[in-house]
Amino acid sequence: MIKRYLSSLALALGLAVAAAPALAAEDGEDLPPSGANVYDQASLQRGARLFFNYCVGCHSLKYVRYSRLAADLGLSEDEVMKNLNFTGAKFGETVVSHMPAEDAKGWFGKEPPDLTLEARAKGSDFIYNYLNSFYLDPSRPVGWNNTVFPNASMPNPLWELQGLQVAVHPEGKAGADAPVEKLELHTKGSMSPEEFQAATRDLTAFLEYTAEPAALERQSIGVWVLLFLAGLTFLLYLLKHEYWKDVHEHH
Repeated sequence: MIKRYLSSLALALGLAVAAAPALAAEDGEDLPPSGANVYDQASLQRGARLFFNYCVGCHSLKYVRYSRLAADLGLSEDEVMKNLNFTGAKFGETVVSHMPAEDAKGWFGKEPPDLTLEARAKGSDFIYNYLNSFYLDPSRPVGWNNTVFPNASMPNPLWELQGLQVAVHPEGKAGADAPVEKLELHTKGSMSPEEFQAATRDLTAFLEYTAEPAALERQSIGVWVLLFLAGLTFLLYLLKHEYWKDVHEHH
């Protein structure tokens, strides 16, 4: 019975672990992995700082409250309200962009999407590679294009950090419709390529967190559940051993 119980537990854990990567790589299975770690609190804090400094001007997180961010990211109310809240929202309110919807539609052709569930919809690998794949394209209305999401209507919000990338086309091919062979850094930004990749990894981790904040709590609870099951299994083993001891002695 004990062996059967342990086998079932191991199978359940194995299925859970095996299923996790499939969800994250739904849209980005052919893309390089992001390496984002949603359980790294320091990374989440850095990612939050990037989001609120470079993204919240256009994008909202309508399903995340400032108070929840403080609790999950290990920040005080004062730190959140001073460093992350630029709209005058209350501590218990959700994160809403301060750009009027009509202005956004006028500039970009449509209202920028809410990003709360973006990591669940696109996958972390997609977000990370998307943030690293902007390049200058004069043929586009906003002057930018993206190799991961071609003809995106969004300009590169992190260009000051990354610098300006240009597309390199195969020899003999040019023009707006020519395929992009690779991207080259034309003008350096305030970060080195390695520093920028680390920054976008942090931002990706933060967006992965906003898509499922309960994941952090679930992991902490899961550790205690596994410890409880391990202790219970040990007690059941002792009980079995004590019960069968008398049976063996009589034989």
